[in-house]
Amino acid sequence: MLCKLSVSNIRRSLRDYAIYFFTLLIGVSVFYVFNAIGGQATMMQLGESKNEIVGLISSALSYISVFVAGVLGLLIVYASRFLMKRRHREFALYMTLGMSKGGISAILLLETVIIGMLSLGAGLLLGIGLSQLMSALVAHLFEADMSAYRFMVSGEAAVKTVLFFAVMYLVVMVFNSIMISRFRLIDLMQSGQKAETIKLKNPVLCVIVFLVSAAVLGYTYYQVGWNYDGLNRTKFVLSFVAGTVTTFLIFWSVAGMLLRVVMSAKNTYFRSLNAFTFRQISSKINTAVCSMSIICLMLFITICTLTSAFSIRNSMNANLRALCPADFEIEWAVYDDPENDRIVFEDVAEKYADAGMDIREHFRDSVHFHSYIDPALTLGTFLGSQLESIRSDYQFLNYDAHEEIVRLSDYNRLMQLYGREQLALNDDEFLVAANFSSMIEIRNRILAEKPAVEVFGHTLHARLDKCTDGFISLSSNRVNTGILIVPDDVPDESGAGADYFIGTYAADTKEACAQTEQTVKEQFDRMSRSLADDAARSVMTTSKIEIYENSIGIAALVTFLGLYIGLIFLLACGAVLALKELSESVDSIPRYVMLRKLGAEEQDITKSLLIQTGVFFLLPLLLAGIHSVVGMKFAAYVLSVFGTENIGASILSTSLILLAIYGGYFLITFLSSKRITHAAQNIRTQ
Repeated sequence: MLCKLSVSNIRRSLRDYAIYFFTLLIGVSVFYVFNAIGGQATMMQLGESKNEIVGLISSALSYISVFVAGVLGLLIVYASRFLMKRRHREFALYMTLGMSKGGISAILLLETVIIGMLSLGAGLLLGIGLSQLMSALVAHLFEADMSAYRFMVSGEAAVKTVLFFAVMYLVVMVFNSIMISRFRLIDLMQSGQKAETIKLKNPVLCVIVFLVSAAVLGYTYYQVGWNYDGLNRTKFVLSFVAGTVTTFLIFWSVAGMLLRVVMSAKNTYFRSLNAFTFRQISSKINTAVCSMSIICLMLFITICTLTSAFSIRNSMNANLRALCPADFEIEWAVYDDPENDRIVFEDVAEKYADAGMDIREHFRDSVHFHSYIDPALTLGTFLGSQLESIRSDYQFLNYDAHEEIVRLSDYNRLMQLYGREQLALNDDEFLVAANFSSMIEIRNRILAEKPAVEVFGHTLHARLDKCTDGFISLSSNRVNTGILIVPDDVPDESGAGADYFIGTYAADTKEACAQTEQTVKEQFDRMSRSLADDAARSVMTTSKIEIYENSIGIAALVTFLGLYIGLIFLLACGAVLALKELSESVDSIPRYVMLRKLGAEEQDITKSLLIQTGVFFLLPLLLAGIHSVVGMKFAAYVLSVFGTENIGASILSTSLILLAIYGGYFLITFLSSKRITHAAQNIRTQ
């Protein structure tokens, strides 16, 4: 009988379960999709290093899944509170007819099991379908061979999903039993009948709190978004705390000011149902200040996380094309003492020849050159009269570091290999090539004055008033802090420093390049082992293949983690707001009954509901958007090493995800509220 009653209740209240079921459905599918990535990748032909990256991503997602499960668990408990509140009168009827609290608990237990099984089944089916699309994303990120791929179901991900959600439902069952044990018949019967009194806050106090909060928030914005060079850990934590507190105070003050402001505009306030609408909005915001503050901060984290993840991926893809124009690089430096103060030149090509090998054997094109160091020319010397000013703004730079100097002809030969524009200089000129944004900003402050620099006894003047975009070493990021390019006759060979060999493989196919790289590395290892001395060498070998695989791993990890956390946070925000709004709609049924008795038109009531739901969803999103503008400015500074190319496309992708999920919750909430309040037409007063 209890089972039949539970099934009947679910069928009758199916629309009431729409938000609950939608949340569970998306939560289960997202949970499965991200935990199935490792299994999906096994069906693709990946290299050994890429398999290791996929394993790392799978492990990271598994740890994050514990946090995600906690968020979803709290969300399910919160949703259960709404459903129980919706059914207080139903429970009162059961108790009036003699059913015990244990019987009611049993009904809820069966309903939870049924809803849980339905959501798990539907969510897993949806997740299995979406995971095939995720496979395409994984294959795109890793350029995997999909020829061996076939439709598959990850048993491990399915079991993990079932276990995690079974624990969540068990918690919900325990929570429901505790809540039912505290029920009193009189409270259940009077549920929704207690009139809520809107207490207007002191408007002067609200205005003062709002202005002070806005001022503090503005100062916090400045510290994080524009004064980040002086931002340390303590200031960052204080800024975060200040932002959190002021967010709460802004919602608190707006909740107190909103109704007063609208009431002062009498022509607007008394038009149509505006008086009713804005009193409803004021009531909702006043009772949800804490919830809206938390949701605002979660939306802020979601927007920044998703946009940063997409931006890193887009930037790294662009960087790989721009910053890896060759296949292999050796940077060879020898220091004359253990302190590594001064470089002693050593020709790497001669070391290969001594070992009986030709360094150029497997390369179609190559460039071999060395840079120079003038002991008298450091970063501090280059900054000149602005040293102290810049030191106060950038305290962590090494101002005693020697500037790296390259001859113009060597740099142009390298640019020819890279397929980049070559440079020109007069005999008394120099250029600075850099691509690290923070150092470009510093150096441009100096170059704007067209300074003179002493290099090996020659006085050189800046050809340009800003840095030229350039680099020597292969990289996935813009990390070149500055190289001085000078006329060929300026450097003194006594200052010869690091030796460079950079080339492109003679092989034409991807497989042949991989085989060539293995051979080149084996030759380098043999040459290194042939060195009998114990000189303090600093040797770095870099290849396009290695940089590409490492960058793909970082981009994929950031993308997946950003998507996972962002989607779950967005899901939680939308669900909490939706359930809060629907709960308010249930409590407001008598008010809509009264509106209809007073002759209000249905289209005006529908418009009122649309405005209420829209404002309730828009307020936290609006403040979160303002937070995100500053947050993304700070993120751009932190991520400057990766670059921020195509950030517009990243913002567009984030906006589409927000529109799909957050907008979806708004639409479902509006339609559900409309159905709930329209049901008031069937209520007759005694």
